[in-house]
Amino acid sequence: MPLREEKLQTVIWAALGLAFLVFIYYLSPILTPFLAGAIFAYILNPGVNWLESKKVPRAVGAALMVAALLVAVLLMILIVGPLVAKQLNQLYQHIPGLLAKAEEVVAPRLRAWGWEVQFDAESVKNFISEQWQSTDGLSARILTSLRLGGLALVGIVANVVLIPLVLFYLLEDWPKLINSIDNAIPRRWHTQVREIAREIDSVLAEFLRGQTAVMGLLILYYSFALWIGGLDFALPIGLITGGLVFVPYLGFGTGLTIALLVALLQGNVTHALIVVAVVFGIGQVLESFFLTPRIVGKRIGLHPLAVVFALLAFGQIFGFFGVLLALPASAILLVGLRHLKALYLASPFYTK
Repeated sequence: MPLREEKLQTVIWAALGLAFLVFIYYLSPILTPFLAGAIFAYILNPGVNWLESKKVPRAVGAALMVAALLVAVLLMILIVGPLVAKQLNQLYQHIPGLLAKAEEVVAPRLRAWGWEVQFDAESVKNFISEQWQSTDGLSARILTSLRLGGLALVGIVANVVLIPLVLFYLLEDWPKLINSIDNAIPRRWHTQVREIAREIDSVLAEFLRGQTAVMGLLILYYSFALWIGGLDFALPIGLITGGLVFVPYLGFGTGLTIALLVALLQGNVTHALIVVAVVFGIGQVLESFFLTPRIVGKRIGLHPLAVVFALLAFGQIFGFFGVLLALPASAILLVGLRHLKALYLASPFYTK
């Protein structure tokens, strides 16, 4: 191939790559359901392949795998829902006692600092009523927030509907999709690209195994640590916190909220709150700086510092979408960098 044509193709591919990155950046807010569907499709595709090998039509196999995933999610909701409802009901019943304790412990300290505060039900009700009536534009701001919350709720519902739909069509058409990509690869690069794709598949499989190990270890840690600390519902809280850790911040935030709610309803509130603070503080450090970098990062070949940097960098650029994508994308980039390094070491620029 003439040198000028080769340079032109290089420029075209570089431009296409840059355009793709810009496309991803600007569309990242709406890509979450498609990304989630693609991740679940990658995980569940072996199950569909196995069903297909047993003479089950691929569309039926895809539907069965989607149904199995929805059942698993539903079971998680059935575990979390009654627990949260029970705790909210208990909290409502304990509100007078909590206000009395606040009046006994907190109010004297605030008065010592010059703040005249009363923590009784009537005073709290009057305070809210006064703020509602006297604050200029408060009603309008609250209504605006409700509208924004309504839009957010619509977005959540749309994602809940879109993810299974995207997942089903990806699982049904997975072989066709892979064949289309395979046929689009230039023949002179075909062998090398297939080798890279196999390497990426191996790295992503290791990532999933590592993430599963992190989830299991965190379930054990939170359940055992909260039980040792004397917190009620330690096992369900541990299952929720560790089991949802594959979605960044969701597991930690959900588990911490429920644990704080449980702590407020126990007899020794101060002790329970200290237990929750210590256990979840240590757990977050373990997850962010030890388990994820060393288990997940080690399996995909990333240095622990590179894992932390990837999570922060992708989160800064793409938000939640980026955090979800950080480690799989870093694993893929790592494979590409290995091959670029091999090309560089074999190039005349390095050897001469």
